[in-house]
Amino acid sequence: MRPIALSPNRPRQFYRGGSALDAFRGIPAEDDHRPEDWIGSTTRRQGTTSGAGLTTLEDGSLLRDAMLADPVAWLGPEHAAALGALPSLLVKLLDAGERLPVHVHPGRDFARRHLGSRYGKTEAWLVLEAHGAEARVHLGFVRDVAGDELDRWMAESDAPALLANLHALDVAPGDTILVPAGMPHAIGPGIFCLELQEPTDFSIMLESRDFDELDPGAGRLGLELEMARECVERNAVTAERLAALRGHDSASRDSVERLFPEDADAFFRAERIRSEHGPVNLEPDFAVLVVLDGEGLLSDEGGGALELRRGSAVLIPFAAGETALSGSLLAVRCRPPLSGPKELG
Repeated sequence: MRPIALSPNRPRQFYRGGSALDAFRGIPAEDDHRPEDWIGSTTRRQGTTSGAGLTTLEDGSLLRDAMLADPVAWLGPEHAAALGALPSLLVKLLDAGERLPVHVHPGRDFARRHLGSRYGKTEAWLVLEAHGAEARVHLGFVRDVAGDELDRWMAESDAPALLANLHALDVAPGDTILVPAGMPHAIGPGIFCLELQEPTDFSIMLESRDFDELDPGAGRLGLELEMARECVERNAVTAERLAALRGHDSASRDSVERLFPEDADAFFRAERIRSEHGPVNLEPDFAVLVVLDGEGLLSDEGGGALELRRGSAVLIPFAAGETALSGSLLAVRCRPPLSGPKELG
């Protein structure tokens, strides 16, 4: 098995965006409701029975089916034994052409009890571009919020109240933010990011709008309002906690640099990789590689080599063995979690 260059996989969404994604991937503009690229995905879009969201391989088969047939080759024996036949990871490129509604993702305990899933949706962002005066994210309440107060905001879709009570964080390219499940948040317009997350499409909208494809039931995963509210972290998020979740582009020029804090390792891992000072060898592991800048090669043990450039997305199976990046590349290697499911406090 060798690394596989992946074509864009862009299921239609309810919100607008996609022009920065078009430019990054070097593809013609699509309609303005395809703001996400699901890379190496074994996850379906929530509420669909079609293949929307799933990655299709060159031979027309689904990546999900290929992994289920040979999980050890794709993911390695340790992952297959501990976490099963799928990668426990979803990687996206996300280009917000408008502010996303304030929403929250359920944690694993809530997902097990109410949604029949072992996974919730803790996620993390690496900001690639930030344009305009509103290029900021909103994350976590600034004060404790009572249940009946939140119920009222949700029932009335009171966006001004929700935004006024969330931390507003200006962001710049290179910034990282870890978003624990349960923490309310929104991404502002003009932000293009690489997102790692648990392998679900669970979202509960705290704010509803007249989007083309969003109905109120779907916005709460079919749950009653009071039950949906249970998964929301209503306590104030302190400045210290926010600082622990945030990272900024460092001055480090190390060949391999961790992107997210250790708390993220039970959900996903990511490293920023620079090959400008010489080849970077990567140990055998399943990974999704996204090239942020430059040009170069990805070589594997079998003698194969893929040409890479800004916007390339590559799936690296465990059975590809040791690989190496060479040339002048800036890339991110996205990998599955280190351990089994747990909650992120």
